[in-house]
Amino acid sequence: MAAIGRFQKGDDTFHAKVVDGKLYKLKGDVFGSHSFSKRAIKPSRSIKTLAPVNPSKVIAVGLNYADHARESNLKPPTQPLFWLKAPTSIIPDGAKIDLPFPSHRNDFEAELAIVIGRRIRNVAPQAAGRYIFGYTSAQDISDRDIQKSESQWARAKSFDTFTPLGPYIETKAEPQNLTIQLFKNGELCQNSHTGQMIFDCNHLVSFISTNMTLLPGDIILTGTPSGVGPIESGDRLEVRIGDMASLCNTVK
Repeated sequence: MAAIGRFQKGDDTFHAKVVDGKLYKLKGDVFGSHSFSKRAIKPSRSIKTLAPVNPSKVIAVGLNYADHARESNLKPPTQPLFWLKAPTSIIPDGAKIDLPFPSHRNDFEAELAIVIGRRIRNVAPQAAGRYIFGYTSAQDISDRDIQKSESQWARAKSFDTFTPLGPYIETKAEPQNLTIQLFKNGELCQNSHTGQMIFDCNHLVSFISTNMTLLPGDIILTGTPSGVGPIESGDRLEVRIGDMASLCNTVK
């Protein structure tokens, strides 16, 4: 695995390679020509971990795991089902999820996220991998009361803090060969495998690129497996995908 994170120290925001807990600052464009400092920076309280990218758009894919479609008693789609989430819903690892309507049912959804690395439009599935920069962990927090009362899902899933993302981008992950798990307060709630995806990552990137231009840093949430469930104030949520660094957030 090759992990790249985004950090802030004072007024300086930067990407860095993460190796054994040490940071090697990136020089240049993370999505273009770049190199890494040979001198390590030791993590400290003065260095804040940010969401790994600041995308122009977040695209969420629904019903993309066979096991989740079965538990929802829904017929698997014949083509990817997707919608847009507000980029302002993104929060980093360690940040708190804020529920604007605590009396509603709000659910966790662990997801593998694709990070786009190059501008892309109308690409074939067999070429889509060239445009993927890497992968990271995510959640698609959902207000089910609103989702069920409206025909469009964007509002139910776009509240501020409803897209935890990170902590790092893994550039060498094998996206269709990863375990995907979610723990709530230490209890395993979602336990599946990306091999359960109905449409694999290359297919998703290709399909979405035929409908809109994707830009470097854009995020595609690839769907959630079975086991989704409710959250409430005080819950601690942890997403574990393969050997990637865990994404941990609490609910306030």
